[in-house]
Amino acid sequence: MKIRYWEDFEVGQRYLTTSRTITEEDHLQFCKLVGYDVPLFLDEEYAKTTSYGGRICPSHLTMSFSTAMTGRLFADTVLALLAVERGKFLEPVRPGDSIRTEVEVVEKKASSDVSRGIVVFRDHVINQREETVFQMDKVTLLKRRPG
Repeated sequence: MKIRYWEDFEVGQRYLTTSRTITEEDHLQFCKLVGYDVPLFLDEEYAKTTSYGGRICPSHLTMSFSTAMTGRLFADTVLALLAVERGKFLEPVRPGDSIRTEVEVVEKKASSDVSRGIVVFRDHVINQREETVFQMDKVTLLKRRPG
């Protein structure tokens, strides 16, 4: 995997991640891990009576998987996630859906410390039907290229 420093990112660049299918096991384990005992997520018969017409995944499962996908772009140089902004859940994600993330560099600025800089990445999470299901901006603190 290529190591990407602050200098390697330019506003307007886009990066694609690999796709990941959210399995039934992923869905159930995530709900168990975080304590989501919500009928919309776990009870198909109940969920059929909602406007979704069936179970959906918790929004934070989608956000978590997307964050893991995109973190690979700067895994070796990230110092901190400073903020998550403008998160929008646009379409439901269901167990069995496959998602991928298109990462857009929307802002870049130097910090007062010359060893680090800030990059704002916009994540566009897309399902197997080419629908954008989630979008958010991540403000990240990255290492600058050494010396």
